[in-house]
Amino acid sequence: MVENRPFAQFMAYLTLVLGVVVVAFPVYLAIMASTFDAATIINGNMPLIPGDQAVENYTRTLFYGGKQAREPVAMMMVNSMIMAMGIAIGKIIISILSAYAVVYFKFPFRKTAFWVIFITLMLPVEVRIYPTYKIVADLGLLDTYTGLVMPLIASATGTLLFRQFFMTVPDELLEASKIDGAGAFRFFKDTLLPLSMTTIAALFVIQFIYGWNQYLWPLLITTKSSMQTIVIGIKKMITTTDALTEWQIAMTTAVLAMVPPVLVVIFMQRLFVKGLVETEK
Repeated sequence: MVENRPFAQFMAYLTLVLGVVVVAFPVYLAIMASTFDAATIINGNMPLIPGDQAVENYTRTLFYGGKQAREPVAMMMVNSMIMAMGIAIGKIIISILSAYAVVYFKFPFRKTAFWVIFITLMLPVEVRIYPTYKIVADLGLLDTYTGLVMPLIASATGTLLFRQFFMTVPDELLEASKIDGAGAFRFFKDTLLPLSMTTIAALFVIQFIYGWNQYLWPLLITTKSSMQTIVIGIKKMITTTDALTEWQIAMTTAVLAMVPPVLVVIFMQRLFVKGLVETEK
């Protein structure tokens, strides 16, 4: 029997409400700022209710851009979407295949191969940034989507997650597939992939947000304004002098930058729950 403690429940709800306010208020402030002109924001007298400049700000931001960023934010969002989708899908494909090989195929130095992959967790992009840039530049991949995506699609974390999941799959499923005459690819496609949907959904959300928020790598390899991502665009819009910063455009861009990750989380959350239910069956 669970003891009813009103004070404990009140404190729990109060903590949750305070946490939501702390997290959500800056987002709300950015949304409100995107509906006013620059003068209202700079003066510090911005109301906490929507203004009358929303349509103008969002139209200008999406299709014309600001003075510093120059390119329309719609193009930046396309670049960021291609990069984030490429990184997320590439990481999932490489991770699930490498984990499948490590768990289900017998070959010399199998465990060594896994630990070599695992050790790369200690080598983030910042550590290997120069040799990676050198290779990309020598291959002529600067200012290309391939150059944005390819160096970031390897994932030791994804390989570890899929490996740990595959090790929990009963061996009877593999034996049953062999009795049915299924080969390695058919077992992977018909058995492991459906069971892995929860892991795939979770990893996709994490890697999509990781790719969407990339700043250092796109900053290094993109020299054309038409190839810059939305994160770089936000940084360029904010100058050292407040008078030169178009804050209404910067806030509008920040709000637009939040939309795709939020939609991905909402959409993949349903797939994640559905995958859990199907796995339990």
